[in-house]
Amino acid sequence: MQQNNEDECPGEIGGIKIEKARLFRAFKQMAALFEGGRVFVAFDTETTGLKAENDEVLEIGAVKFNKDGLIGESFNRLIKPVKPIPSFITAINHIDDEMVKDAPPAAEVVKSFADYVGKKSVLVAHNARFDVKFVNATLIRAGLPQLKNLTVDTLTFSRWAYPLLANEAEKGQYKLQSLARRFGIEVLNAHRAEDDARVCMELFLRILRDTDSVQKKPERQN
Repeated sequence: MQQNNEDECPGEIGGIKIEKARLFRAFKQMAALFEGGRVFVAFDTETTGLKAENDEVLEIGAVKFNKDGLIGESFNRLIKPVKPIPSFITAINHIDDEMVKDAPPAAEVVKSFADYVGKKSVLVAHNARFDVKFVNATLIRAGLPQLKNLTVDTLTFSRWAYPLLANEAEKGQYKLQSLARRFGIEVLNAHRAEDDARVCMELFLRILRDTDSVQKKPERQN
């Protein structure tokens, strides 16, 4: 799930400030970072609403990869929320109370996810502030350290790579599913975390390919 106001200030949980994503905006260095062998983790969350301070994570999905391809197994966990799932959320992601009645609690899942990510991996998400904020809010509630990984936001990355899309009459052109359709990326289960994470990874790789010559072009000297 993606919220719209990507510049929303982080909140607090129990007096502890929710960390913002450490967004990597040096897009001309992205190819070098990737080709240098860094491990990336594309991930997505499904949530019960838009406010990390009050709403809950329902699902976390992720895939780990580097320049040689996928690494190990994907991460896919449902979470049993404290409160019933709002009907409008179920209408979007098709996750209902019956599906999560036997799922583990949030604290268990976010700990597993933090272990899956590790401290050196680069996170990748579409509108990354939203997903990182929700995961960190959940980690705070569980009494666990927040994620502080370097993070790539494919929303801002795609705006940098394809600026002319902003001139199109039809809006929403930078949404994950819209970009997937444009570039022929197969969507198997939209608005479910694991598949959205895979689509995000494929979008990231597509942008890297499309901007390779720009990234490798030396900066103009004054």
